[in-house]
Amino acid sequence: MNPVAPFAHEALFYRDEDGFLTGTAGFVADGVEAGEAVLVAVPEVSIAPLRERLGGAADLVHFIDMTEAGRNPGRIIPGVLMAFSASTRRRFRMVGEPIWPGRTELEYPACVQHEALINAVFEGRRGVILCPYDAGALPGHVLDDAKRTHPVVIDGERRVASEWYTDPAGLADIYNVPLPPPPLGAEEHPFTVGTLAHVRKLVAAFAHTLRREEVEDLVLAVNELATNSVLHASGRGMLRMWREDGTVVCEVSDSGTGFPPSFTGLAGFGIVMVNLLCDLVRTHTSHSGTTVRVYLGR
Repeated sequence: MNPVAPFAHEALFYRDEDGFLTGTAGFVADGVEAGEAVLVAVPEVSIAPLRERLGGAADLVHFIDMTEAGRNPGRIIPGVLMAFSASTRRRFRMVGEPIWPGRTELEYPACVQHEALINAVFEGRRGVILCPYDAGALPGHVLDDAKRTHPVVIDGERRVASEWYTDPAGLADIYNVPLPPPPLGAEEHPFTVGTLAHVRKLVAAFAHTLRREEVEDLVLAVNELATNSVLHASGRGMLRMWREDGTVVCEVSDSGTGFPPSFTGLAGFGIVMVNLLCDLVRTHTSHSGTTVRVYLGR
């Protein structure tokens, strides 16, 4: 593949393992032969077959299990893709599969926002990202969204410009959807600048069922969100906490307009840090305020 623009973002529709291997192995091998820095971030089950298909070329490729590194879609751009591209001065080539069968409805809006934002974040950079989609198992609306988030779609022997491609900021805003309401038994704690230390203690006590390092990560994440509410909203906010099947969920809401949905997870170091620390981060911003919900222990 020889993209004309400095950066290219392409979707690969495959329907079985052979289709996946045929579509990705050639792409990866071309990058290795060209001396590019090559990353493959896909579910672990696909890594061994791809290594075998690549043969000796696999030794020059960096592999990552996307179900682990990308379980939080908001972590993929800063923690996987940008981290890899920043580690080299060479042109980069990456395979990234952020949406696979088993992704939940709760995660999906963040996945689409991630795919849309790649086009804005990497615009003008020297590289190409290929995103495989299991067209035999994923619902039709997921494939439709892939056509909206990728300027080029590869389906079998066909490689075409997507007529459905949509402005990244606009599509990210479409998926700025309201979050499901908290359960009736959720704890609620209003906070101000004078009670931030108390908020940290509340979170640590509530999350005691998690591992110690997870508790520390959650406290740090919630403190960052609460501090943002104090500094950039009305000086106050609301913390809600509950559990979902062993997962600890913390939600921080305020009356501020927050950061634009098109920059969710990329608006500043603090928000990037929250995404890197948590298993899932969901955000909803409206004219009445901003809500950020974080999950840990999933």
